[in-house]
Amino acid sequence: MKPILTLLAILLALSALCAQQYPEINEQRLQQTLDSLATFGRDNQDRPNRVAFSDGDLQGREYVISLMEAAGLEVRIDAAANIIGTRAGRNPELKPLALGSHIDMVPLGGNFDGCVGSMGAIEVARTLNDRGVLTRHPLEFIIFSNEEGGVMGSRAMAGKLSEDALRVRNSTGYSMAGGIQRLGGDTLTLESAQRPKGAFSGFLELHIEQGAILDRRDLDIGVVTGIVGLNWWDVTFQGMANHAGTTPMNLRKDALLAAARFVQAVNEEALKMEGSQVATVGRIEAQPGAPNVIPGEVKLSLEIRDLSAEVIQSLYRNIQMRAQDISSDSGVQINFEALDTTGIPALTDPDIQQTIEEAAQELGLSTLRMPSGAGHDAQDIAIIAPVGMIFVPSRGGISHSPDEYTSPEDFANGTQVLLNALLDLDSSLE
Repeated sequence: MKPILTLLAILLALSALCAQQYPEINEQRLQQTLDSLATFGRDNQDRPNRVAFSDGDLQGREYVISLMEAAGLEVRIDAAANIIGTRAGRNPELKPLALGSHIDMVPLGGNFDGCVGSMGAIEVARTLNDRGVLTRHPLEFIIFSNEEGGVMGSRAMAGKLSEDALRVRNSTGYSMAGGIQRLGGDTLTLESAQRPKGAFSGFLELHIEQGAILDRRDLDIGVVTGIVGLNWWDVTFQGMANHAGTTPMNLRKDALLAAARFVQAVNEEALKMEGSQVATVGRIEAQPGAPNVIPGEVKLSLEIRDLSAEVIQSLYRNIQMRAQDISSDSGVQINFEALDTTGIPALTDPDIQQTIEEAAQELGLSTLRMPSGAGHDAQDIAIIAPVGMIFVPSRGGISHSPDEYTSPEDFANGTQVLLNALLDLDSSLE
């Protein structure tokens, strides 16, 4: 019996040793950093309003830099105004592993979207620093600039930030170009922010789900399988403005009536196709906008999202055909103008998916593989590196709102999975 007991003791010891290979994050410290970040960029009603390029964004970035420096990172701001903290690895010849997210928000947004991933990444750096853990790979901790206004920083890093995009202004009044300069970047050397394909061994992003699937099903961790692409169009309906009281109904070229039929057609065509594609008309403007004048012109937006670029284009073609029918019936001309797409479909790396799932399950956390219906920085980084994303529940699926909320427990769970997955990738990747 003794040899068997001795073998059992050895196995238990080895098991304990393996279980101890992951340092534990500091949950209280993690939450405190998130709460402190939330104090920067409040409006006059004390609501979160840290839009990119604003004074609050500048203050939040200063706070983030101080945390990164205290965690022993070498911090710099690249030409696209991304904040990058580097940490040496045992083997400098290996490509870095990277992780991070963003801290800017939409106007009157929430304190969790992007911020959870950013503070989670910094907590990983602090934990490694506290425990004296030196990874094989060099590490990069990245806080991307202006994610909400067009994934500016990550697009620049992937070499996909266009000249047209640099002229776009956000609610602060600054253009992307002006904002880059204000945040400490340099538009004259913007190409230096670009990384070649293969620059990273892998990239991880922790994020709130921004939907209600995990929350409603009482699940801990979402393992993201891919990030949807999305395309935008401006659609113009040109009819004829005329007197609302004297123009007979059968002689009208009512642009708003044609637009209303189009909105219904968009919904019908999206529902006809099998799959999880979505199509939305989110903005509509009618001119001249008087109660006693038949609308002569309408401009509206069309957005289509899916994990497949082919599905997006197929649905768009179907919608175009419906528009042709509406135009013929109504005598209203309908024109589509394709806008700069804000994201191409990006599948996450299968091996990284598996690593995240196993890291969560080893912690006793429930998991679900799921797509992301919203765009993220990881979507652009997928152009140059294998990526993985970790979702944590968002209460009620509320996002881009002051009511956005993720519990401290869920936040800590996601951050621990982030750390453990990073260390697993550090061991397995070359």
